[in-house]
Amino acid sequence: MSLSVPQNGVKADNEPVIELFVKAGSDGESIGNCPFSQRLFMILWLKGVVFNVTTVDLKRKPADLQNLAPGTHPPFITFNGEVKTDVNKIEEFLEDVLCPPKYIKLGARHPESNTAGMDIFAKFSAFIKNSKPDANEALERGLLKTLQKLDEYLRSPLPDEIDHNSMEDVKVSNRKFLDGDEMTLADCNLLPKLHIVKVVAKKYRGFDIPKEMTAIWKYLNVAYTRQEFTNTCPSDKEIEIAYGDVAKRLVK
Repeated sequence: MSLSVPQNGVKADNEPVIELFVKAGSDGESIGNCPFSQRLFMILWLKGVVFNVTTVDLKRKPADLQNLAPGTHPPFITFNGEVKTDVNKIEEFLEDVLCPPKYIKLGARHPESNTAGMDIFAKFSAFIKNSKPDANEALERGLLKTLQKLDEYLRSPLPDEIDHNSMEDVKVSNRKFLDGDEMTLADCNLLPKLHIVKVVAKKYRGFDIPKEMTAIWKYLNVAYTRQEFTNTCPSDKEIEIAYGDVAKRLVK
């Protein structure tokens, strides 16, 4: 599948020619489960640049793609014909070249926002890949601890939310995302992973992110109202299929 984003976008003569290649879903066409693909998809969408997206079926990788990026799995991009393959380097490159005044800056203003929730996915992977019932409780506790830390970060006011001239203390943050009211690179990295955790842990472990973690639920629910997230996200079914062989059944 190949599509242009935005679909009614008209590329100006001086705009770069960008193509994003992402992992295809189980049908070989739709968007597949890959938080790194979604991360780059979100960045380009937020930048407001016109670009093409091509889903790559890993089972039948076309010969022309193998020639374009030999031995490389999606995601990768071509920028004015030049292939770029490392996700972190692509992120840095896009932030550098798609810059103000024409394109918005997406870097977080607070360094802590870049590391918030960074260990959740590793704890989740250990939890979901475990097949030993006696280890399940400890691994679940490890995941909960990292989620609690993220909830506390989202709940804590950022420095610019605190008015030092006011008599009233701001106890709870009102922001929508990690670094403020707009999505940043930090959200493009964390949200796809957090959504996978929510979907997969529920399906294969009956685990829900606790309702008491209201800041995380608010964060996710705000993301679900934003097309930058929903239009770049694989379906829940696709995520469940991707983890069908990864999630281990607890065997006594």
